[in-house]
Amino acid sequence: MPISARRILALLMALGVFAVDRWSKSMVEANVNRTESVTVIPGLFNIIHSENSGVAFGLFSENGNQARTITLVVLSLLAVILLAVLLWRIEQLDGRSATGLALILGGALGNVNDRVGAGVVTDFLDFYVQDYHWYTFNLADAAICTGAGLLILSMLFPNRPPQEKRPL
Repeated sequence: MPISARRILALLMALGVFAVDRWSKSMVEANVNRTESVTVIPGLFNIIHSENSGVAFGLFSENGNQARTITLVVLSLLAVILLAVLLWRIEQLDGRSATGLALILGGALGNVNDRVGAGVVTDFLDFYVQDYHWYTFNLADAAICTGAGLLILSMLFPNRPPQEKRPL
């Protein structure tokens, strides 16, 4: 596949993640109030409306000052720029790495959009077993984690060119 086609495909994937994330968050923001829990799969999965002022897994959310929000926005924007530069050099990436970076870029764009617009990120996916709840997250977070997983797989199992068969 030509480099330009790979770049366009990666960009479309990132924009698709951003669009689906933005749509899902707007649906939750419009239809689920913050005191409500919508049961999707009893005993396993609810949709709730939560706002995270921190970073992944609620880290740094206890300190709600303006400087922290600005710092998170700046760091997020720097990460988006770095991801875009890495994807621009797509000819150096295998398929898993390119897909992983595109997913991470789309997720980062979704979360930075929330942080710039509202100062918080909307989370709504609540998975649990009995009283044990995983951290509430959103589709952008899921894309970022999936992308990171693809990058790890690409590092652990790199695509190697086929070796020539040598006569015995």
